[in-house]
Amino acid sequence: MYSESDIDQAVAAGVMPEQVASDFRNHVAALRATPAVDEEHFRFLTGFNDIFVTIAIALLLVAVGNIAGNVHAVAGGVAVAGVAWLLATYFTAKRRMALPSIVLLLAFVGGLAAIVVAFGFSMVQNPGDRQAAAIGAVAAAVAAAGAWLHWRRFMVPITPAAGAAAAVGLVVSLLLTILPESLRLAWPLLFVGGIAVFAYAMRWDLSDRARQTRRADVAFWLHLVAAPMIAHSTFQMMGVFEGDMGLGKAVVVLLLYIAFALVALVVDRRALLVSSLVYVLYAMSVLIRTAGSTELSLAFTSLVIGSALLSLSAFWQPIRARVVAQLGAWGARLPPVQMAG
Repeated sequence: MYSESDIDQAVAAGVMPEQVASDFRNHVAALRATPAVDEEHFRFLTGFNDIFVTIAIALLLVAVGNIAGNVHAVAGGVAVAGVAWLLATYFTAKRRMALPSIVLLLAFVGGLAAIVVAFGFSMVQNPGDRQAAAIGAVAAAVAAAGAWLHWRRFMVPITPAAGAAAAVGLVVSLLLTILPESLRLAWPLLFVGGIAVFAYAMRWDLSDRARQTRRADVAFWLHLVAAPMIAHSTFQMMGVFEGDMGLGKAVVVLLLYIAFALVALVVDRRALLVSSLVYVLYAMSVLIRTAGSTELSLAFTSLVIGSALLSLSAFWQPIRARVVAQLGAWGARLPPVQMAG
């Protein structure tokens, strides 16, 4: 099995002409009866060996972290980050293994953040909210810097997403450090951060509208980070799970989900739909219970939402074509509905 990254590397090495690569993608898309640009391809597995190696890496990192952590908590983070970087020089830089590369990146960034947190809490006994937020801010800054360094060396597509999440954490932590009372604004701040990450994701997406290069993979992971920030903060600010949801609030949740679906169609990314699914399921169950069917509310909810999502998936392209057509000149800047040629 050949991934999009493998094809990109073959083109870059001169093994395969760009036109041949494009024709190959179009051929595969025709076999699947779907435009290649409408498939959210991302490289996750190159084979079962990825899973095997990932399990071994996880065991090794856990062991190293525990052994070093018994000496000092800071040493545990140093050991995990250091070993993750060393392993990445082989499994990422040389072998180009997808899943192990993702795990090693997260271990490296997480290890760096753990170093700061462990050091901060060892220096400050029983820290208050402001001190804890300051430690979190430094940890987020170090994690973001580590993600940038990792990207410069290995260029794993998930790395910008990890850096963006750390950057949002940095901004929120700094605000909590300066204004501890802003804790009540945590969800609005997370929403703003999600919008910023979404905009950053669109920058990557629009730089590769046909989704044929590594930039599309980077955009995929950024959307995957932005979506839960936007969805969870939106519905948490509405207080969806706080007390009994009324009929009016349930209708608003459904309308918001429809709005998210339109955004997903426009940008051709499905992460928003998945991230907000639990809220629309809850809202639909409330509506069904209100209609009088209490015992079968869960079954009817699953039937309605499942059927709607399957229909949307089956007719994604024609629906998206109509939605994009309504955007006029803006639609021409978005990922195309069909592959050219």
